[in-house]
Amino acid sequence: MRPALLLTTILAFATPALAADPARELTRKSLPALMEHYRDFHANPELSLHETATAAKLAAAARKAGYEVTEKVGGTGLVAILRNGPGPVLMIRADTDGLPVIEATGLPFASKVRATTDEGLETGVMHACGHDTHMASWIGTLQNMAATKGQWKGTLVMIAQPAEERGVGARMMLDDGLFTRFPKPQFALAFHDSASQPAGQIGVTPGYALANVDSVDLVVKGVGGHGAYPHTTKDPIVLAARIVGALQTLVSREIDPQASAVVTVGSIQGGSKHNIIGSEVTMLLTVRSFTPEIRKLLLDGIGRIARGEAIAAGMSEDRMPVMTVKDEFTPATFNTQPLSGRMHALWTARFGKDRVVQTTPVMGGEDFSRYYLADQSIQSLIFWVGGVPQAKWDAAKAGGAQLPSLHSAYWAPDAEQVIATATEAMTAAALDILKK
Repeated sequence: MRPALLLTTILAFATPALAADPARELTRKSLPALMEHYRDFHANPELSLHETATAAKLAAAARKAGYEVTEKVGGTGLVAILRNGPGPVLMIRADTDGLPVIEATGLPFASKVRATTDEGLETGVMHACGHDTHMASWIGTLQNMAATKGQWKGTLVMIAQPAEERGVGARMMLDDGLFTRFPKPQFALAFHDSASQPAGQIGVTPGYALANVDSVDLVVKGVGGHGAYPHTTKDPIVLAARIVGALQTLVSREIDPQASAVVTVGSIQGGSKHNIIGSEVTMLLTVRSFTPEIRKLLLDGIGRIARGEAIAAGMSEDRMPVMTVKDEFTPATFNTQPLSGRMHALWTARFGKDRVVQTTPVMGGEDFSRYYLADQSIQSLIFWVGGVPQAKWDAAKAGGAQLPSLHSAYWAPDAEQVIATATEAMTAAALDILKK
């Protein structure tokens, strides 16, 4: 879509309250250049913890706009600061990493990048979660704020965070002194493109917005032997199957039906041949919750059920299942009040009530949560910006093809709408928070 046509599309959504203003006009003027940034990021993604070229491009854009830039914060993280007199400190985050996904969108600038993961897997790399739109909007927002210094006071801290997809980037930046070496924010903002909303629609979720995410390894032990003589063995595959079935009762019978929880067994690996009963099975689980209480109930329950089923199967004490909760835990993301309500009202007045909606919590994870948890005096909000192209949205609603999700090899958001909407919304939010 051409920039002029995009502006016409956005205006068609608008109400009379959407009069010309700096947030809108500066975004409109910068959109062609922001789309160039987007296409470059999209064609050249980098895996988590390896975002060196990406960080260098973002650093160059921030320096050009007049920011103080510090690179290599928490690995490949970046901090860009614009000081503008006394006032609040606002932090705005974008995430920078791509995913080990072979792109299948058919875009003319589709990624052809190949890389090897830290686990040794040779794979394609793709911005299948839309972080390329996040970074383009980040550049647009920092440029807009530099151009409007006469309209606000305070300190703007723009951070480009690595390794969101692995749930470690925010922790690494905090551990490297994000809140001690640099101004500590009173307000924190981020956005994420959405594969569940039409392009250009903003979603705000007050309270819990994204879930606790735990990865659990469960090693189920047995006694191996010949498949023709199962009575001489203790089959760990049968035991693992029992555990899978019993785990479902954690959510269906031990959690309040009005609460939310997920226990998914994503992988079972065991055995080597048709006629051999192996001695071990490895199960990989993802566990999702919102509150610390339900998280504990789920994790304790997995260990209890695995041990109980092993005892029922006649396993000896030295062959009890071994459970490991991985350290890549991502805590639940909580959007605070009054900031959530304040921004919902601000954006509704700007874009109209049809383009700003209250969204429900999702069971995905986001390590943006760690900034608020590091200091709960911070007012924090991550919001959604719809990315589904309107024609595809309408077709799906009419019973057409199923829409691709985030992390899909086919996810291709309407990037112009996402970047234009997010940049204007973020600029307007920053000007409101930092207003004189």
